Amino acid sequence: MKTILKELNQNILKLSLDIEKLKLGEYIEMLNSPYKIFYSNFMWGLARGLGMAVGFTILGAFILYALKSIVWDKIPIIGTYITEIVKIVQNNIH
Repeated sequence: MKTILKELNQNILKLSLDIEKLKLGEYIEMLNSPYKIFYSNFMWGLARGLGMAVGFTILGAFILYALKSIVWDKIPIIGTYITEIVKIVQNNIH
């Protein structure tokens, strides 16, 4: 009987440590506060939006650079149209 109680006590201790690792108390406290939920979601939204904007800017710049080098060197027919688009974009940037 003592061994069963000892095992049960060890299992309860292990379970309580696992619950502490999950930070369940902090999660429940956050769920009870609408302000904390709003603030957390707002900050995550800002971070995602900023990341998408920066990523799209870098990707767009890379595509424009690749198109500019391809168009001016290798595609003379379509090149004039794309060259005009690149010039318009460059003029609007500067």
